Amino acid sequence: MNWLIDFFGDPANWSGPEGIPARLLEHLQFSALSLLFAMLIALPLGLWIGHTGRGALFVVLSANAARALPTLGLLVLIVLLMGVGTIVPVLIPLVALAVPPILVNTYEGVRGVDPDLRDAAYGMGLRGGQVLGKVLVPVALPLILLGLRIAAIQVVATATVAAYVGLGGLGRFIIDGLATKDFPRTIGGAVLVALLALAVQLGFTLIQRLVVSPGVSERQAVR
Repeated sequence: MNWLIDFFGDPANWSGPEGIPARLLEHLQFSALSLLFAMLIALPLGLWIGHTGRGALFVVLSANAARALPTLGLLVLIVLLMGVGTIVPVLIPLVALAVPPILVNTYEGVRGVDPDLRDAAYGMGLRGGQVLGKVLVPVALPLILLGLRIAAIQVVATATVAAYVGLGGLGRFIIDGLATKDFPRTIGGAVLVALLALAVQLGFTLIQRLVVSPGVSERQAVR
């Protein structure tokens, strides 16, 4: 506890390009951009595969690849190939990490919709994209948001690897603290990452309560 007081109570840690606010903004930049690019890739693909049933094997392969992805090794390889002039070397492995949970949960959410609801939608005269947008997505939204939440938490936790190759983010506190045996800095950095992950968890919980229909939530609870 004294180490945390030393770290968070030091005014020097709250100002300048190496202070907590600056490092937090860097971390948020890495995480937000990675999640955005992953969403642009995985959401349309998951919706299309889930709606049409084509390409399901790709979803399985994607899920398996996520478990075996060596994020740090991939980051180091990309840095060796591209250098560290931009944040691109950090974004690529983080996007690769975030795509599978979004893709898998979007696919499972759409494919798991009750077939009777699909049939009823088609019976009402809806076609193709209308069925997807007006019926399947609203019902699948809890699982889709779950995938986004898992991806966001993984990205926030894993973005600390940027510090291993000399880039910024909250990982700098952890890596620099270990290098100089400044344990208050190391523990403080780890606590900041954990708090940010908890904030992301809370944020997605609030989003789900706001955007998911109460009827869908009750249906999920019963199931």
